[in-house]
Amino acid sequence: MFAHIKDDLDSFLARDPAAKSRLEIFLCYPGFHAVMLYKLSNRLWRSHMRLIARVISQFARFITGIEIHPGATIGRRFFIDHGMGVVIGETAKIGDDVTIYHGVTLGGVATGTANKGAVRHPQIGNQVIIGSGAQLLGPINVGDGARIGSNAVVVKDVEAGATMVGIPARQVIKQSKAEDAKFAAYGAMEGVQDPRQMTIDNLVREVQMLNRRIKELESQNQNIEATAEKWEA
Repeated sequence: MFAHIKDDLDSFLARDPAAKSRLEIFLCYPGFHAVMLYKLSNRLWRSHMRLIARVISQFARFITGIEIHPGATIGRRFFIDHGMGVVIGETAKIGDDVTIYHGVTLGGVATGTANKGAVRHPQIGNQVIIGSGAQLLGPINVGDGARIGSNAVVVKDVEAGATMVGIPARQVIKQSKAEDAKFAAYGAMEGVQDPRQMTIDNLVREVQMLNRRIKELESQNQNIEATAEKWEA
């Protein structure tokens, strides 16, 4: 147990340059508090003490702003940075060394009693980074080493090593190997742009070029007409 706590503290130190010591993280980091309280509530949930497990998870939500359902499955060295507004649903599964920023939702889209017991929430692989405000919805699979950009809305499976941006999210780059991917804060990769925005920008440039060409042709046509009128006179 203590080894796992030390792992969690060290993961915060490794991924947050603002963290100065394990004691600071232990006392001041809501993401760490939320993870510790989740582990307690999850143990109670698996022991079928589900009401008290929910009470503890709601207490964690009250003091941290982070809502983790006690039925979720979370791996080792889970890092929640800032954390306010994070929501993780009951059937969500998160691998090892995952980083999540504030405002992230791992939500389900299924409703009704018929879906009780079914997987309704995202299944996240190892070493995934999910930027602030990202929304991952439904029983989708996110491969190892994937990067989800801030405010992206992901509703389909994500390949291992892929970087996703936009609404709905689209793949813009893919690492050759997930284990070779460098840590990218907020899931942001330098120089990566939304492919839809790039297409729009290219179309705008082409329209501007065509407008200039039309004006040149109109000017040439006016000169030809003026010359022809002079010859006729």
